[in-house]
Amino acid sequence: MHTRSRPLAASVAAVAALGALSPPQAPSFPVPVSVGGATQLITVEADGSYATVTAWEKGPSGWTPQFGTASGRVGSRGVTDGATRRQGTWTTPAGTWTVTEGFGTLPVGTAMPYTVVGDDDWWVGDPRSRFYNRMHGARGADFPLTEEGARGSEHLVDHPVQYAEALVVDFNRWPAAPGRGAGIFLHVNGRGATAGCVSVPRATMDRIMAWIRPSAHPRIAIG
Repeated sequence: MHTRSRPLAASVAAVAALGALSPPQAPSFPVPVSVGGATQLITVEADGSYATVTAWEKGPSGWTPQFGTASGRVGSRGVTDGATRRQGTWTTPAGTWTVTEGFGTLPVGTAMPYTVVGDDDWWVGDPRSRFYNRMHGARGADFPLTEEGARGSEHLVDHPVQYAEALVVDFNRWPAAPGRGAGIFLHVNGRGATAGCVSVPRATMDRIMAWIRPSAHPRIAIG
């Protein structure tokens, strides 16, 4: 799925300068953002299948960048409007989405609700399933236990690098519209572009998992 690192000139400079920025009162985020009640935000500024990913926090002085990476990846066909994005297009949905839970093959120290997945756990990608775009076990499955084809789902433990630790992007959930897409996550880089997720280096994902907390009503903005 994932990455080789290629610098994005302007973005690398921006990330390198994070620590030198004065606290902005009203920051110009690099992508369109619907902040809502969030006090933690992750922005994903895509350039083709590459991305700069930055963590922001709102404090007494306003929003300030906390850390980031210019080695993020998105879908191999880039970013597309989340309102019209379809499953199987190898695109990442643009928009602002809540982040409410995480999972991984490894136990992780995080304040977020987090599931350590095992061999029984699938993320359902079958549009015909009543469990579409949810995690579900093999027992009681109404979806094929395969990653192949239009009704395929993700067997999470089969991706131990990418899904060592991950956060679920709440795209197309509550309700999940069949065919719009399932399994959009923020996870660890693999060997190249993703199938639609956002990925970052393992060290960055470690920092995100330690930093993010549900009381901040975190969101991710992709553009």
